[in-house]
Amino acid sequence: MRIAIIAPPYPLEELPSPPLGVTYVAAAFEAAGAEVKIFDYIVCAYTKENLEKQLEAFRPDVVGATSVTMNFYKAQQILHDVKNYNPEIITMMGGPHVSFTAEDTLRHYPEIDLIVIGEGEDTIAELTPVLKQKNKWQNIRGIAYRSGDEIIITGKRDFITDIDRIPSPSRHLLPISRYRALGFPVSLITGRGCPYSCIFCLGRKMVGSKVRRRNPKLVLDEIETIIGYGFDRINIADDLFTSDKERVKEICAGIKERSLKFVWSAFARVDTVNPEVFDLMAQAGCDSVSFGVETGNPEMLKRIKKGIKLEQVYSAVNMCQQAGMIAHASFIIGLPGETKDTLRESDDFAKSTKAIYGYHFLAPFPGTTVREKIKDYDLEIITDDWNLYDANDAIVKTSALQPKDMHEFGASYYEEMEADWNKIVRKYHEGTADLEDSMRVEGHWRMKLTYQILKSGIIENNGFIEPALFKGSRDKALQELCRRVKEYTNANEKVVYDTIRDFAGRGYLAADISDKGCQWSWS
Repeated sequence: MRIAIIAPPYPLEELPSPPLGVTYVAAAFEAAGAEVKIFDYIVCAYTKENLEKQLEAFRPDVVGATSVTMNFYKAQQILHDVKNYNPEIITMMGGPHVSFTAEDTLRHYPEIDLIVIGEGEDTIAELTPVLKQKNKWQNIRGIAYRSGDEIIITGKRDFITDIDRIPSPSRHLLPISRYRALGFPVSLITGRGCPYSCIFCLGRKMVGSKVRRRNPKLVLDEIETIIGYGFDRINIADDLFTSDKERVKEICAGIKERSLKFVWSAFARVDTVNPEVFDLMAQAGCDSVSFGVETGNPEMLKRIKKGIKLEQVYSAVNMCQQAGMIAHASFIIGLPGETKDTLRESDDFAKSTKAIYGYHFLAPFPGTTVREKIKDYDLEIITDDWNLYDANDAIVKTSALQPKDMHEFGASYYEEMEADWNKIVRKYHEGTADLEDSMRVEGHWRMKLTYQILKSGIIENNGFIEPALFKGSRDKALQELCRRVKEYTNANEKVVYDTIRDFAGRGYLAADISDKGCQWSWS
């Protein structure tokens, strides 16, 4: 059984890291005995031609894709292209979006044969041996599929109690050098489950209300594996990492005992932290913590069932900064009952915390309480165009605010940030920026350049250097590659040359030199 897993395109603005869900799914199929490949279109260009080349080379029996709401259409289109290439290939999809829209998805998108609902590892273990025997699908809990004109949903599968038996993510199937070049942190989870009831979040519905924690030894083993791939920054993505103090101590102690050298960040709730935990995290290499605050209005905090108090935000931010770490706070525009006054309260409160803060717009994803019980709230959803569910667009309104009002508020914040950034860039061009700001500017340009290189296939299409252009010299071949990248991207020359030379020096780019020429490629 050969199974290809699609990692659908994801925009740079969303800071794409190596996809965790995709690698968990791939690991589950591998554990079930399948031969698995990941077709990654996050850091590789997607075209029908590229897809068909990969399908031709691998000849999978099954192609599966995972998606969140914002890239569902892209994932669906890729499966559509798979079916056009070979209608006999079985197509599957999983992830939070289709888990809560399974019936509607199957009715409207015939290119999708089967949906895995919710936590998928045990479902995959049972499903894999019978994927080519559709008459046996009805016996597998946790899936949805078509039988003629009927949609069959086989019932809810229980959450996995012992998550230590879940196979570790198959990151080895990813294009590692490309992700290292892009430079975003690698996400890792230390547990599953969320006991909280925030109305805008899918957490407890996707992974259950009971917290299931992984053995700290397995977490540390996974960290070692990630470092072994050459990554040096990790993000612990579960919100409840700091809630079990003894376990945090054990993991932090293990990082030091194993002499693991990496930088990391974490998410945390403001009501689950204390100075001791933050000190231990900082000593173990954590440099920043992100808190979901959502609003500066106490009544709205109650309405969205966040379960925190504003004074806890001040305390958590202060403790974080006292430990020597950066504190981030995120806020949502467009929560139920939002008014100009509540937005002003949020802005005043955000500034008063002294944290680095930012906003995103409410996206009422399928499956969230706010969407399912929309009539209970002062809120109206104005579109079901899933492309707009990226938290960068106002897609709701309240009795007091129209989308344009929300946009204006968001725009005022971003204009302020943009003005500050433009000052730094101007100083850089003038030669008056300090070292830290100069590194910020060049780092930003490098990130955008890298993403452009990855997504446009510049190396693949321009990486062959003819013998006459480098005369056997690797350095001259590299210089010619830099020249071509500069010509193609029209990016800052210094950034181009520094970036490409760094990629070659770190081994992300490899040179195959022969008497026929030099072929540069991603390692």
